[in-house]
Amino acid sequence: MGIELDFPAVLAQWPLLAKGVLWTLGLTAISAVIGLLLGTACAWARSSGPLALRWIAATYVELIRNTPFIVQLFFVFFGLPAAGVKLTPEIASVIAMVINLGAYAAEIIRAGIEATPKGQFEAAASLALSRVQTFFHVVLPPSLKKVWPALTSQIIIVMLGSAVCGQISTQELSYAANLIQSRNFRAFEAFIVATGIYLLLSIGVRALLNWLGPRYLFGGRRG
Repeated sequence: MGIELDFPAVLAQWPLLAKGVLWTLGLTAISAVIGLLLGTACAWARSSGPLALRWIAATYVELIRNTPFIVQLFFVFFGLPAAGVKLTPEIASVIAMVINLGAYAAEIIRAGIEATPKGQFEAAASLALSRVQTFFHVVLPPSLKKVWPALTSQIIIVMLGSAVCGQISTQELSYAANLIQSRNFRAFEAFIVATGIYLLLSIGVRALLNWLGPRYLFGGRRG
């Protein structure tokens, strides 16, 4: 028995797919910015911060890196309301993605920091720079340059992981694909289309990050 594919039935629902793409990109953009800031702060804490702060950062990193993202998402969305914190699906998704990316980014950035030549620290000390100034002006830019490909890959992984957020009714791409197939029963076609869109998004976001990084994040050409 042959299989009759009906992709037009799925593509006819393009407004839902477009909305899902926009939500996916929006969640990724917000979580990438805040997550990288959180990762940078944790990397500083683990490499140069006070002992107590190092332990706190290390505990956070190990906790998040050794638990599934879906468990983290469910804890934020279903667990926090038990403590009186009620969140919308979208805000819960952003928080979970930020927390997840921050932990992985912290270790990636810390690896770049540890690869920084000691001479740079000595040069900063000779200029009477504080530890914070040394970190952000001398150590961080070249460290980011070293690890930017790994950070880019991690952001892509978090973007693809946002598909799980549909489980709490966040209207991202996988949620749209699931809604479409529930209407027309074309599950195979719906998820093939979603797969193709995720592939295109990954390629596009990677190209964008590879263009942005050298120009705006670690001392490249501006403007």
